[in-house]
Amino acid sequence: MAIPTFVDQVTLHVQAGNGGHGVASVHREKFKPLGGPDGGNGGHGGDVIVRVDPDVTTLIDFHHEPHRKAGNGAPGAGSHRNGANGDDLVLRVPDGTVVRDRGGEVLADLVGAGTELVIAAGGRGGLGNAALASSKRKAPGFALKGEPGEERTVTLELKVVADIGLIGFPSAGKSSLIAALSRARPKIADYPFTTLVPNLGVVKAGSTTFTVADVPGLIEGASEGKGLGHDFLRHVERCAALVHVIDCATVEPGRDPLTDLDIIENELARYSELAGVDLSDRPRLVALNKVDVPDAAQIAEFVKADLEARDLDVYEISAASHAGLKELSFAMAEIVEARRAAAPKVEATRIVLRPPAPSGVDQEFTIEQRGNQWLVRGDKPRRWVRQTDFTNDEAVGFLADRLNRLGVEDELLARGAQPGDDILIGDDDDAVVFDFDPTITAGAEVLGRRGEDLRLEQNTRRTTRERRERLAAKRAWEIEARAARQRGEEPPPRPEGLDEFDDEDEDDDLLEWSAEEVYDLDEGDRP
Repeated sequence: MAIPTFVDQVTLHVQAGNGGHGVASVHREKFKPLGGPDGGNGGHGGDVIVRVDPDVTTLIDFHHEPHRKAGNGAPGAGSHRNGANGDDLVLRVPDGTVVRDRGGEVLADLVGAGTELVIAAGGRGGLGNAALASSKRKAPGFALKGEPGEERTVTLELKVVADIGLIGFPSAGKSSLIAALSRARPKIADYPFTTLVPNLGVVKAGSTTFTVADVPGLIEGASEGKGLGHDFLRHVERCAALVHVIDCATVEPGRDPLTDLDIIENELARYSELAGVDLSDRPRLVALNKVDVPDAAQIAEFVKADLEARDLDVYEISAASHAGLKELSFAMAEIVEARRAAAPKVEATRIVLRPPAPSGVDQEFTIEQRGNQWLVRGDKPRRWVRQTDFTNDEAVGFLADRLNRLGVEDELLARGAQPGDDILIGDDDDAVVFDFDPTITAGAEVLGRRGEDLRLEQNTRRTTRERRERLAAKRAWEIEARAARQRGEEPPPRPEGLDEFDDEDEDDDLLEWSAEEVYDLDEGDRP
């Protein structure tokens, strides 16, 4: 199988990098029992960027490797260490590349060196518990997950950025003409359809330098798929002018310069209808080729007046002997100079694809009822669900609070949602289902109000004074119990509150406090 060297249309599957997960961590240090949260954030995923590079002339690299993926963001770590961002994936494409989505809609027309398009944005990194801490939630026991990167399938279509386009029947001498005008060396042979891919050549006429594109030959019925069809006519859409290269030496029956011109113009009109591009405003030049042949010179002289009557500039040339090429090249240069003077300056731009809002302006979510199910759509709800770790009750409570503050619960109640209805958040293919219960407080037995942390506010640790009093009461009871046993009496019952004695009360500093110092016992009362 032949390996293609020129590819002007490919289907590309790209995936941006996933965001790194945040981490839930608590600072640990000697003599600091409440060090606080110190979990770092995850790194952002890398973007997939298409950038115009003047040194690239074909899409052959994407033909061989159609699947591309950017780097993932690294997860966060303790001690406030954030994860590294993923590396962006830059795809270099030729100038004049058109990016289309699966439906064929044009996403961007990349013209100008350095122009770039972010076709897939990387996922955001998840926040660590240090970033989630607040005055009400002092020690979050959860972190947010990183968002997955965007996946997209696009079609890259190259439309060669040339100033002049050469069009005509096969074997009309287009490749010979571009070889004579420039240093391009396309394949030249004495059979039709020798040129299977567009050839570019750089031509200099006086002080003007411009590019000429040799488009594969057209025949009658190309719009119906005959010959090579219309596939390569996209390369003349950007041309400032079109040059009809007409073979005056052809011996095929039914062909003459006027008929060939009419057929090519008809095929251009049919292509304009199919592609939605108007080529009728492009200036036309007619090059009557092969006048070095005596019969061809007579035919060219015979039809020149008829062509000029159509307001066409006609030039008798010979690609073999170079006759008339200087006049033709300067005529092309004059059209190019006028086009460049009238065209605005093209600056490199950066285009980022963003999904359109589902409906309404500044509407952060929409709700759609489907029987007993309610579908909640919106960028924020979908993104929050992706960031939530559903194995953590505290994280689920945090999600419920965010949705409540956004107004989702109030809108569901206003629309008539009943407890027990299914709430679907996200797209149809990956929606997360919840049972609607607006009165529930997720994790209330641990967290108090949803999303808040009351564990630090419920301090059960005793003060130093309380510990000393408990220790003195314990020692006094032990002395009384020992004295009663020595007298043969039943020891007194243990005072209430001393049934469970914590190890924290056995502090070395507190043991220095004796019962005698607290109760000032006499020597006779000692055991």
